[in-house]
Amino acid sequence: MQDIRIAAVCMHAEPGDLDKNLKTTESFVTQASEAGVNIVCFPELSISGYALDNPGRIGEAMPRQEILEQVTGMARDRDIIIMAGFIEASGGEKPYISQMIAGPEGLIGIYRKTHLSPQEKKQFRAGEQIEVYEQGRLHIGVQLCYEAHFPEITTVLALEGADIIFLPHASPRGTPEEKTRSWLRHLPSRAFDNALFIIACNQVGETAAGLSFPGVALVIGPDGNVMGSYGGLRENMLTADLKAEVLKGMREHRMKYFLPNRRPHLYGQIAK
Repeated sequence: MQDIRIAAVCMHAEPGDLDKNLKTTESFVTQASEAGVNIVCFPELSISGYALDNPGRIGEAMPRQEILEQVTGMARDRDIIIMAGFIEASGGEKPYISQMIAGPEGLIGIYRKTHLSPQEKKQFRAGEQIEVYEQGRLHIGVQLCYEAHFPEITTVLALEGADIIFLPHASPRGTPEEKTRSWLRHLPSRAFDNALFIIACNQVGETAAGLSFPGVALVIGPDGNVMGSYGGLRENMLTADLKAEVLKGMREHRMKYFLPNRRPHLYGQIAK
């Protein structure tokens, strides 16, 4: 890993309003670039908006190639890595919940949510691949919202070399304070148990689809401690500097780096 500055954005995303959501995205990308940010992460489904009522219709109306080209163009023009979410038509009955990773040199990858909530299963198709995305000396993993409750995903990404895991959310209901308390029950453990950085952010505001999102963003270090946070009802960008030496210190610690002492032959029940 190398030293980097990240930004986690709490953004209002109106379902189906591609032009507005892309303009908001570009505005935050500009702010992030001017602040010296290397990676800016937007919430789950930030470009398409989050909807459970016929999201396939929204996905079909979203020109996939145009979205990829526009976001990749922003990344190229601002020399920054952008992580943004959209409803992606799958070619089947249900669309994917996808998060694209674009860099100055083009598209780095597209992660498709592998673990869907009970409500999402009715409307979306699950992805089938958990992978780490590389950009130079950076190794990045993605988990989306509900997936934060599956520690197996985080461990798989850590074993595959991830140094940072981004957790974009579209998690409605509750106040920012309630959502923050909820996240602090499990996200520090994901960071500490796997010795990596965790970056999480949520959509914010009430949408025409009738969902209200509390704005929350957290940056958690590999020691499980909160490095930065935001909680509020307005759009906001939280920035933080991630230091390679902090990660190295945790992974060289005899007692605090747990992964080398795993005994996978005892964990067969997990895979059933």
